[in-house]
Amino acid sequence: MPPTVPKETTNWWCKPETEYAFLGFSYEVTACQSASQLNREFADIRKTFNGRYVRLYGACDRKGFYDDVVNAAWNNVLGVHALIWFGFDGNDLWKGRRDALFATLHNNPKARFVTRGVQFGSEPLFDSVLEPSQLTQQVVAAKANLANLHIPVTVSEMAYGYQKNGGAQNVLDAVDFINIHMLPFFSQQASTGAASWPLVQKDLQWFVSRGKGKKMYLDENGWPSVTYDGVKPNSPKAVADIPNEQAFYGVLDEHCTNLKAVIGGGVGWFAHIYSDNQEPGYGIYNSAGKLKFPFKPKIRC
Repeated sequence: MPPTVPKETTNWWCKPETEYAFLGFSYEVTACQSASQLNREFADIRKTFNGRYVRLYGACDRKGFYDDVVNAAWNNVLGVHALIWFGFDGNDLWKGRRDALFATLHNNPKARFVTRGVQFGSEPLFDSVLEPSQLTQQVVAAKANLANLHIPVTVSEMAYGYQKNGGAQNVLDAVDFINIHMLPFFSQQASTGAASWPLVQKDLQWFVSRGKGKKMYLDENGWPSVTYDGVKPNSPKAVADIPNEQAFYGVLDEHCTNLKAVIGGGVGWFAHIYSDNQEPGYGIYNSAGKLKFPFKPKIRC
């Protein structure tokens, strides 16, 4: 980062076609991590794994928390996919989260230089939090609010969330880029992580055919190492264990050139999630802070 905060974001971000392959981690923030923990773990993402971005997941409603995220990202040369979290309770807390995030983006001078985009999520269409027309209105309003900061807006959603709403083309047309949940373990055709590429291709092709050339990211993207309430397979052949979690990421590495060739500048992907302490079974680190398997994904090909 420069010694002083720049005055404008012109030519600040890398071109979309450079953002393919592994980009970083989904990072769950319900624990409201301290500034020191954010700095420590963001440094690990950057230095150990060559991560470029952190995609936030969940919500911390502590005042000033996103300022801590911004500072940790700035200190460690990371970008952030920020998130307006709807949750699962059907309440209106997301509106306060939206307003608090926007206030930080406008008032923290570093915020627009680390915030690569703002997401509405997670899976608002699948969870029927808002009708597609209402979600479209929120995206359009957010784009207007953030226009002078040049921060793009998207929705964090899986293909089926759109499909169950007739495709929700109005939402796809409104977003600036497309953040895709890629969780093939839950497919009715799932078996092993190593055999997951056709399932990835199927969902990707759905977005390619409707995304009108927009940049795409796999943001909530992974394979669980355990099952529990809320994480159950829909196929009797689906296997949840550490070798299959590792194999899924291996498949993405094996198909790096395929992802790079996708329209819109290629597909970049995040590992969901940084630690099992954040979401059991999905972490690259286990709950004791140890790597579950060797993880050195490709960042270019």
